[in-house]
Amino acid sequence: MVDGLLQVEGGRPLSGEITVRGAKNLVPKAMVAALLGTTPSVLGNVPLIRDVEVVSGLLTLHGVQVDYDQTAGILRLDPSRVEAAHVADIDAHAGSSRIPILFCGPLLHRLGEAFIPDLGGCRIGDRPIDFHLDILRSFGAVVDKLEAGIRLTAPDGLRGTVIELPYPSVGATEQTLLTAVRADGRTELRGAAVEPEIMDLVDVLQKMGAIISVDTDRIIHIEGVEELAGYRHTALPDRIETASWASAALATGGDVFVHGAHQSHMTTFLNIFRKVGGAFDVRDDGIRFYHPGGDLRSIVVETNVHPGFMTDWQQPLVVALTQADGVSIVHETVYENRFGFTKALCKMGAAIQVYRECLGGTACRFGQRNFYHSAVISGPTPLRGADIVVPDLRGGFSHLIAALAAQGTSRVEGINLIDRGYEHFMSKLGSLDAKVTRLA
Repeated sequence: MVDGLLQVEGGRPLSGEITVRGAKNLVPKAMVAALLGTTPSVLGNVPLIRDVEVVSGLLTLHGVQVDYDQTAGILRLDPSRVEAAHVADIDAHAGSSRIPILFCGPLLHRLGEAFIPDLGGCRIGDRPIDFHLDILRSFGAVVDKLEAGIRLTAPDGLRGTVIELPYPSVGATEQTLLTAVRADGRTELRGAAVEPEIMDLVDVLQKMGAIISVDTDRIIHIEGVEELAGYRHTALPDRIETASWASAALATGGDVFVHGAHQSHMTTFLNIFRKVGGAFDVRDDGIRFYHPGGDLRSIVVETNVHPGFMTDWQQPLVVALTQADGVSIVHETVYENRFGFTKALCKMGAAIQVYRECLGGTACRFGQRNFYHSAVISGPTPLRGADIVVPDLRGGFSHLIAALAAQGTSRVEGINLIDRGYEHFMSKLGSLDAKVTRLA
């Protein structure tokens, strides 16, 4: 069965205006944080994406009253009647989402137990849940692995601890924050991720009554409190979606104004965008991204944790780099398996080779582990329409960009994956004068 099929008539510059709402990498986590409160929470700027639907369903299963005004983008979450959910229901609602692992800390505080099914997510790298389980164990949780999933209990409650991350993992940092804020005593997290979405989650928790301090050396201190209240918060805009549309404008020779985009969240991307030859205008209500004419320039770029060049930015950018003059090098240091999407681009006419070596930058943790984590892109190469299958969320949107930039007709299968992180992307394509038809 075809899981979403789109026909794209390429070779047309994208032109027009779109709006980007709250970040996919923040909104579901802020929704989970509402479990920690004793009073209702209100979250604004919420996009209508699959992950929001999944977390809404999981919260409802646990007794949280969820009211979502989709037009206004406002979520009201009342956790006053939190209860344990049935295992089968959790498994059915979670699907391939990895969000349920973040329910554990809040549920252990509220109910003394938690259950998570087998976890899915985009197949872009090794993201084992054992990392999360070790963190929960350090707080005092007891982990029992069952056939249907994992059951956690906290017979003696959760206690503050010291955690040192070997890598600034966003998920591990979120897990620690959501667990530490109500643990007994103090928690020190070393090697924390400090992405804007993490800082926004810190803001949410502080509004609820948490005591959190973030040092400049990636150390976060949390003093546990006995009780948290609800919050009122407006989610920061999605910088990944913003960069995706910016790259689409560049690859197609277009001009796209992104309402809601914030310069302060995009600094590193904007620098690379300009180096490649793209242009942008920052306004109070958003950012205009456009191709100013002339040849695009090849570059060398290395992904990294914030404030470096974000891993989720590289896949859309690679499509634009196929149209740049010369040889570009992209070194991926965050996820070890993120260049699988380039096979479809090569099928469309791109000249991309992937390597196991750390090219164009410093040696990274994947250099000796036999992963293809560097890409060399030679250009410019005309792209031709083709039949392609979406591999994952960000790679899928990159395939869509390639289809929009290519001459001729493409059929893109599996676009339902894109719904996970791009709100109303079909209507946005229409507003940008793209010629697309959904076939299934």
